[in-house]
Amino acid sequence: MKVLFIGGTGNISTSVSKLALSKDIDLYLLNRGKTDADIPGAKTITADIYNLEETKKALQEHTWDVVVNWIAFIPEHIENDLELFRGKTKQYVFISSASIYQKPPSMPVIDESTPLSNPFWEYSRDKIACEELLNQAYRDDSFPITIVRPSHTYDKTIPVSIGGWTEYTIIDRMKKGKKVIIHGDGTSLWTVTHARDFAKGFVGLLGNQRSLGQAVNITSDEVLTWNQIYEAVANAVGAELNAVHISSDFISKIAPGETDGLLGDKAHCAIFDNSKIKELVPNYTATIPFSEGIKETLAWFEEKEERMFVNPETNAMMDKVIAAYER
Repeated sequence: MKVLFIGGTGNISTSVSKLALSKDIDLYLLNRGKTDADIPGAKTITADIYNLEETKKALQEHTWDVVVNWIAFIPEHIENDLELFRGKTKQYVFISSASIYQKPPSMPVIDESTPLSNPFWEYSRDKIACEELLNQAYRDDSFPITIVRPSHTYDKTIPVSIGGWTEYTIIDRMKKGKKVIIHGDGTSLWTVTHARDFAKGFVGLLGNQRSLGQAVNITSDEVLTWNQIYEAVANAVGAELNAVHISSDFISKIAPGETDGLLGDKAHCAIFDNSKIKELVPNYTATIPFSEGIKETLAWFEEKEERMFVNPETNAMMDKVIAAYER
């Protein structure tokens, strides 16, 4: 199976690329050649996917069994891909986002039929618009789409609500006994998924004819409260959690830059029904508990000093919110 990943070296896609290669998939990565991710066995095509003419030239001799775009975010990106890959691929996989689901939710459990609406976050609305274009292409001329909706998926990232992700800031605060912010009372339910678990479901969709025309969630079945997530991080650090619980509305008022990710996503419960991915990929199951996965993540950060970046702006923002709340 000849597969093109547009991207393929990111937070989620690196694990998928490695698993695909282990399954003897003939994998090509299209990127600008500016990352240092090592994907042994993958073939590289150098081009900027956002430059349509450059990409056309780079891909003109190729046809594909599967094309996956990991870095399409706005309708213009989809329009370009439709021009590039109509008649050139048997399956086109779009990486959407579970943040597109109805906010606030009307039902406690999310499946693929949950309405799509996010008035808080432009990123999510753009993903919805991308899906609409692809569904129209599928209806109008049978363009062979599969839409995948990951939720909060981590690997070499720290999946807390404030102060983490690609930064070491939250870890540094925990080590020093400083206060860290948990939004709300910390009892809302959330799902975090390790990228290697996600990869098992995702690779099973490649070339899967039953997935054409479908949208599919891929997440873990482990559901945790935000308090449990932060406790797991603190335990991995070997520190006592010094948490301050502050409402998402208050955080957003004092730190507007946090509004999208909180009110548009993490302030709401996220419990997923994974029946569909398990039907399409019968051997799919997530097996990495967060308490273990986060230890791997911290070990990766601490392998190299330059990865342990403590962002003074993030620290200042957190201190400002905490001080305002305590006043």
